[in-house]
Amino acid sequence: MRSVIKILFFLIFSTSVLSVNAQELNCNVQINSSQIQGSDKSIFDAMQKAIFEFMNSRKFTNNVFKSTERIECTIMINITEQVSINDFKATIQIQSRRPIYNTSYFTTTLNHLDKDFSFRFNEFDPLEYSETTFLSNLTSVLSFYANIIIALDYDSFSMKGGSRYLQKAQAIVGNSQGAREAGWKAFEGERNRYWFVENLLHQNYVPLRECFYKYHRLGFDLMAKNVQSGRAVVLNSLKLLEQVYDLRPGNFQLQIFFNAKSNEIVDLFIEALPKEKSEVTNLLNKIDANNLSKYEKITKGK
Repeated sequence: MRSVIKILFFLIFSTSVLSVNAQELNCNVQINSSQIQGSDKSIFDAMQKAIFEFMNSRKFTNNVFKSTERIECTIMINITEQVSINDFKATIQIQSRRPIYNTSYFTTTLNHLDKDFSFRFNEFDPLEYSETTFLSNLTSVLSFYANIIIALDYDSFSMKGGSRYLQKAQAIVGNSQGAREAGWKAFEGERNRYWFVENLLHQNYVPLRECFYKYHRLGFDLMAKNVQSGRAVVLNSLKLLEQVYDLRPGNFQLQIFFNAKSNEIVDLFIEALPKEKSEVTNLLNKIDANNLSKYEKITKGK
């Protein structure tokens, strides 16, 4: 049974609750093949359809989801090279969001661009996946990010609520160690799928997951009732990220967090009290120097 907190949340949030059980994801899939020369684009149409069905028809958990609970997400694949008839190089961008209690607002939980994405696709073969064996890079990458999306969604409703799905994502990484495609191995760099999930499960990153929970469930979910109180909780949650930064400045996981949250933070604090503006900008200028120009808007106003 899904987290009690999340079930109660959606029962209140929804105007009607459907009795039909559904898969976890409501995933929009976009394939951009504009860089590929040639007039026959049928393989890309088939690719989009196959990936859409894989993401939206497969069950990634044993939990019961109602239609109103499905996690909204988008996968955008940009084909950069067609190596052969069935082999492709691409980038894949993954975005997900979840609703804020008692509002029509959705907050972004993930906005990540993975540049190490090459795969084989045959439009006449079904997409197959096994939890215990690496069958293809395409389905392994898709399943990895499906579990990441679910894990982050659960983390936003309860403290470390997504651990089981982070562990499933880590198992996919383990199964993929023999893959010829890049993105799965520790030695390939510090910003790939291996380190994505390894960091989130490491004890050093507990403050980040605590921030993620408090930011959403104790901060934004209170906004409809009291904006000032919710904003204060968000500020205190962001202070937890300084612990992560001090252990390893400029680390990958903080970048992932702020890729999803930087614009939202600016929008929230641009109307804050002067003391809060000063606190949050001093903090953000330290732990997220990549977005300094954005954070200047907080003190300058609209």
